[in-house]
Amino acid sequence: MATSSAAPSPQSLAPLNDADMERLEQLLDTVPAPLEPLDLMMLDGYLCGVLLQPAQVPEARWFPHVIDADGRAAPASFPSAPLQALVRRRHAELNRAIHGRQWFDPWVFELDDEDDPLQTVMPWVAGFALAMECFPQLMRNDAREVLEPLAVLYRVFDPEDLEDADDLLEMIEMIEPPADLSDAVEGLVTSTLLLADVSRPQSGRPAGAAAKARKPASQRGAAARPAGRAAPAKKTGPKH
Repeated sequence: MATSSAAPSPQSLAPLNDADMERLEQLLDTVPAPLEPLDLMMLDGYLCGVLLQPAQVPEARWFPHVIDADGRAAPASFPSAPLQALVRRRHAELNRAIHGRQWFDPWVFELDDEDDPLQTVMPWVAGFALAMECFPQLMRNDAREVLEPLAVLYRVFDPEDLEDADDLLEMIEMIEPPADLSDAVEGLVTSTLLLADVSRPQSGRPAGAAAKARKPASQRGAAARPAGRAAPAKKTGPKH
């Protein structure tokens, strides 16, 4: 991938609006078979997992898994640049929020009012788990420091998918299920920021300060962003 010494333009790092998200989804849909691109929800969780690594993961390493969960290369004829530019902007937006320990709106789409909150956020967590499989440095931290936020995230999975994770399963059993989708989404954000306190510590910031990052009161009750369609993500559990 070619690099440039020029500073990125403000537009190249601007947050995605709804039209941008729709365009991103369209571009992901154009990825040719047999490749299996991430959907929007899984992509968002994956990017958070990438950004939580103790050492920065180069784009050349993390982007292939956007086009194909297994990292298979796209055909040379596939025009990946527009897709990559949009994904890069979401990556930058999430990075700013995580670095500043600020609330961000996860891409979680509520398609059915009757869905269990944990089932609704599962694709996002599946993307996060994919990042942990591809880039396991975060998981090598002291288990005691990452256990609780990981339990909040991984409670979406069937216990049978969490092999050889007795401590994690025990912690999951101690956590109350989310009261509603807003509660489940807040768990995604808070856990992400708590993990950042471990893998991306900042001087002068007390441990656990991320827990104080809460959804602005004006936005509470609207945790999930509406969407007409979101392709189902592969329900992949973390490997241990």
